[in-house]
Amino acid sequence: MDWYKVSNENELDSPSLLIYKARVEENIKKMIAIAGSTERLFTHVKTNKMPEVVKMMLEQGITKFKCATIAEAEITAMAGAKFVVIAHQLVGPKIERLIQLTKLYPAVTFASLIDSQEVAEAHNEAFGANGLVSNVFLDVNNGMDRSGHLLDDKILALYRFLSSQPNIHLHGLHVYDGHIRATDFEARKQEIDTGFVDVKHFLEAIEAEGLTKPMVIAGGTPAFTSHALRSETYCSPGTCVLWDWGYGDKLTEQPFEYAALVLTRVISKPQKGIVTVDMGHKAVSAENPIDKRIRFLNLTDYELIGQSEEHGVLKVQDWDAIKVGDVLYGVPYHVCPTVNLYDEAYVVENQHVEQVWQVLGRRRRISV
Repeated sequence: MDWYKVSNENELDSPSLLIYKARVEENIKKMIAIAGSTERLFTHVKTNKMPEVVKMMLEQGITKFKCATIAEAEITAMAGAKFVVIAHQLVGPKIERLIQLTKLYPAVTFASLIDSQEVAEAHNEAFGANGLVSNVFLDVNNGMDRSGHLLDDKILALYRFLSSQPNIHLHGLHVYDGHIRATDFEARKQEIDTGFVDVKHFLEAIEAEGLTKPMVIAGGTPAFTSHALRSETYCSPGTCVLWDWGYGDKLTEQPFEYAALVLTRVISKPQKGIVTVDMGHKAVSAENPIDKRIRFLNLTDYELIGQSEEHGVLKVQDWDAIKVGDVLYGVPYHVCPTVNLYDEAYVVENQHVEQVWQVLGRRRRISV
């Protein structure tokens, strides 16, 4: 039987998300091996969003995590994490929500990103009013231009300011270079290394000031195998725990296996050469062009030619052999937003589903 085939597939509704537990476990082990130790990992949970997957990482010794939302930070704390970095600059009501989360889980270190003095002042005042300290990382823009402070003549002054505030604890730098995604590893590594030169100069300037040596959290999954070669850098891969078609084809030096699939069924054969499945935009991430949505493992000679909210339309060669009700197993091109489409996931163990995990982190709010 093919590895992805579920023996009780007739009991599973569609479209649905499948998590292959043994493969998740193996991907976690491979991730730790690349990093060299669990200590160097701030694994990103935005990909999986499930407390049970966080617990699997904790069981293998990972205690530090990164996330994208306060809800993801909360489910990570619920699972037992000790250090959680929210990789956003929190403004407005989110500052108060972070304060409430800090009070709810006093044994967990929650940190967020800062790239401006104005936001730092807001954190310092709000946390101080609650008798708390805001844990932060200075967000550095080294080329992605999505967030962070440029590595210019003003960034050291911001670092000094953050270091001097009574209600802020500056842990270090956050440097995300997710824009570098060359397929060839050596080309990707060279671009990443070039982009890190100014970061090194900034670290030297911090040391020359006599300021505390910062932690440096760098990169995501594409940069993982490059930053892992920097012994003092912390890494924050995330997609590799579940893996997907997009990174699987691009990052060929990374040894991870598909551990999350979408199960869908043929629901119609509207005309010769065309079949329709119950996999629309609500079932698989649709931010990429239609030829980069899903790759079916048990179907050949097909083309996804159309999608709407609840339907996916395929042009197929072997139309006569396909029956209404047939089950298809597909690898999403981008697994992170695909997981976010589901409230729950079927957990596959020994090619059988007996339990369901809640994708709790897809919610915008858990309790605070």
